[in-house]
Amino acid sequence: MRKLFARLVLFGLLAVLALAGWIGWRALTPVSVPSNEVEFSVPAGSSIRGAARQMAEAGIGIYSWEFALLARFSGRGTTVKAGNFVISRGITPWGLLGKLSRGEFTQEEVTLIEGWTLIQMREALNKHPALRHDSRDMSAAELRQYLGITDKALEGWLFPDTYLFPKGESDLKVLARAHRAMQRVLNAAWEARDPTLPLASRYEALILASIVEKETGREADRPNVASVFINRLRSGMRLQTDPTVIYGIGRDFDGNLRRSDLQRDTPWNTYTRDGLPPTPIAMPGLASLRATLGPPKTDYLYFVARGDGTSEFSSTLEAHNRAVHRFQIAPSRRINERAAKP
Repeated sequence: MRKLFARLVLFGLLAVLALAGWIGWRALTPVSVPSNEVEFSVPAGSSIRGAARQMAEAGIGIYSWEFALLARFSGRGTTVKAGNFVISRGITPWGLLGKLSRGEFTQEEVTLIEGWTLIQMREALNKHPALRHDSRDMSAAELRQYLGITDKALEGWLFPDTYLFPKGESDLKVLARAHRAMQRVLNAAWEARDPTLPLASRYEALILASIVEKETGREADRPNVASVFINRLRSGMRLQTDPTVIYGIGRDFDGNLRRSDLQRDTPWNTYTRDGLPPTPIAMPGLASLRATLGPPKTDYLYFVARGDGTSEFSSTLEAHNRAVHRFQIAPSRRINERAAKP
């Protein structure tokens, strides 16, 4: 009996060693792949066997039971990360298991640009081939409700930035991340604001920051642009800013702002209405938010484009009129005169 027991124990040990050796050999033997690079996706909540099935469907030569056995022996049986993965020829089951457990998946990206309107942002998301377009048929009001925005509009409440995501991600998740980012940035800027500003709420700050964003793309001019609008609000002057008029015109704007447009009243026409417009007019970036909530102390009330991307700031209407003549009227007149010469 003792000899039989010893033989059984020895047989068992040999079997375990053989199994371990076979698993080790299989774990380090490169799997077959149909091309130099193969892409596959692992949905959220997938098991090791489920991940192996996704790989097999992509043409990777691996068996789900074999992969699950390797995962169990390695202690990684429940550590599958969802995502979009890319593998190359020569990878082993052990390497695959490492990728899945560490979450080494490929990421796509989408960039939301400072100054974009909600319409432009949604068009960019709808065109992105790696996103799942769950928001495509949702109205702005439905999106606002989905994101939990209680203010008048969704416009302005999404932070412009580059967002990474796995292929097949819902665009609603990108929108939610952009909204949370704007909340964080706006809250931080609001907490650090100049307490004497004539802005009653975060939302008013967001509205004004969107105007500052649209009025200049030059970093150095942004604080002074913000100070002009803050000074106008303090003095009771109308903001009289073209981007708000253009926003009010909407899709009918043809690129040419006419005097009649400045006189046509809409809720966003700051030539015909006092104070801030009812909603933001674009997505402001971090620099515009900081400039709006911490502008320099100036007495500027006017500014005009110099024609080289910078602005000329003035404290009086007389000085502003001289700047307009110097930087806009006189150059335009010289161009017309040259064009009229034979």
